[in-house]
Amino acid sequence: MTSSLTLYAGKKAYQTIRQYGLKQELFSTLVGASGGPKWFVLAGLDRYFCGEFFKYRKTDIATLGSSAGAWRFSCYAQTDKLAAINRLIDGYAHLSYPKNANKQQISAQSEQLLSYVLGATGAQQIATNPLVHNHIVVARSKGLSRFENTFLQASGLLASAIANRGERRRLSRFYQRVIFSQQMQQPPFDYRDGIDSEQVALTPTNAFHALLATGAIPLLINGVRNIDGAKPGMYRDGGLIDYHFDQPFLAQPVDISAVDDSQSSSRQTLDGLVMYPHFAHQFKPGWFDKYVKHRYSNVKHFDNVLVLSPSDDFINSLPYKKIPDRTDFKHLAAQQRSQYFLQVVQQSEKLADEFDQLCHSPPQNIPLKLI
Repeated sequence: MTSSLTLYAGKKAYQTIRQYGLKQELFSTLVGASGGPKWFVLAGLDRYFCGEFFKYRKTDIATLGSSAGAWRFSCYAQTDKLAAINRLIDGYAHLSYPKNANKQQISAQSEQLLSYVLGATGAQQIATNPLVHNHIVVARSKGLSRFENTFLQASGLLASAIANRGERRRLSRFYQRVIFSQQMQQPPFDYRDGIDSEQVALTPTNAFHALLATGAIPLLINGVRNIDGAKPGMYRDGGLIDYHFDQPFLAQPVDISAVDDSQSSSRQTLDGLVMYPHFAHQFKPGWFDKYVKHRYSNVKHFDNVLVLSPSDDFINSLPYKKIPDRTDFKHLAAQQRSQYFLQVVQQSEKLADEFDQLCHSPPQNIPLKLI
């Protein structure tokens, strides 16, 4: 029997799961990458995490995301998580643009989608959730990419790509990494990588615009200017800097008695793990690194990470034998595209079913691969 889900674990995560299994209390952080509609292949897992896996969560959990990853986790931080993720699935799958839509029309659709996902009180819920602490990565433009003029913005992006090819830290000339953190909690990753960075409080008044900005794809969607509580400037897609992430994820302590009954009489802690549902098992640090063939995220940074990704067999079983991507908006008519996206969502439930089965399996029976 072929598997739909593949589990990759760093060395520490491998050892921990081999000892305790897949218990939700082990995980102190969730990470979500950029990637546009690629996230549809993870929708079944998102539904499972929002509806079942973390249903009885009693301790804090941090989320870290850029672009689509941040939008997904905005649902996790709402009061009715499952309803929120279903709104994101429904709204995103039915996005439809006029033929030859311009940037203003696409931007308006993005704003309408986010309003639909958050509803009247979603921003308030995200900023004040007592257990789920969102960390949203956004890029503040410094150079020519701060302009909406297509020629100037494209010139800025090209200059960024050239600088990045030499060294990632050169992105500081063009962008500042801004991390909007709920209650100014410590971001769950070490962002001191030489790229200019700043942390800003995530509040009910800026949560909407922080999320809108992190999904603002250059040249396609307007950036967000002057977000409340942050420095003046133009804010764009967080994936420009942190596409799949390439920094150590910081361990948060978890109560060992919650995952091992034999320890219940003596309260002890162990380092929590990072759950990273991802549409692939390779990682590019930033968006510009897609064009640098040799550059991938350092696997040493994934020591405490469990990556859940669709297997090759599962991907080959999908319509068109691939996961969704942004080119589908060009090559497929609106109705055909929506049907395709929703088919992928339906089939992605297999990933959740397999993960659920593994959660009830003895630790030694969990099929783990080292990252």
